[in-house]
Amino acid sequence: MRYLATFSYDGTAYNGWQKQPDAATVQGEIERVLSLILNQSIEVYGSGRTDRGVHSHGQTAHFDADKDFDLNKLKYGFNRLIKSDIFMTGLKRVKPDFHARYNAKSKFYFFLINNGTYSPFMRDYSQQIRDKLDLESMKKAAESFLGFHNFWDFTTKEEDKDGFVREIRSIKIKQSRGMVRIDVLGNGFMTYMVRFVVGALIAVGQHRESVDYVKEHLDMQTRNVISYKAEAQGLYLYRVNYQ
Repeated sequence: MRYLATFSYDGTAYNGWQKQPDAATVQGEIERVLSLILNQSIEVYGSGRTDRGVHSHGQTAHFDADKDFDLNKLKYGFNRLIKSDIFMTGLKRVKPDFHARYNAKSKFYFFLINNGTYSPFMRDYSQQIRDKLDLESMKKAAESFLGFHNFWDFTTKEEDKDGFVREIRSIKIKQSRGMVRIDVLGNGFMTYMVRFVVGALIAVGQHRESVDYVKEHLDMQTRNVISYKAEAQGLYLYRVNYQ
């Protein structure tokens, strides 16, 4: 039997999603609890990895179990045993050939910037920038990201069998009470890609780069990875979309 679970988590205390020896990870903690409840070794396969300090409202992962069980009871038991910074928000049965990563059609991230008064309570949940950002210039620069582009200047990934072309379907920037939120919807994202995208927009908003900076680093023949990477704690994986 194959199951698809959805998780929200605070990534502050974890060394990212991916399981690592001698390091606390979200995947490792989830596998530990599921294996304990189901009395068998459970491996979970996420829709993708999140970096150290990145948070999630809707990370998805599938796993196999050698028996059927009550979904509500498993979900309840899991949330009783897991650490309080991880929570299973959904659980359902899926087809045996379903894959949380390869069946994903798009992902929605958002990034939080505290552009108002510094808050010690937001230090783990936003990037705090005291100088006022030029949001209009950021919005203009963001338009260049829309559509299919070669994003190899916006990832540290060394190689990709499918190339570095990705599609950003929507990118929106809005502000409320000093908090700036950047929403990014795309068909898939490479290592650090969202953080580089946001980092470039922040550089434009701080007038460290011109509005054309984004356009100058898309679809280039020669690779030159940009030096602006937004801080991990401001990034949230909000939703993974399937067919």
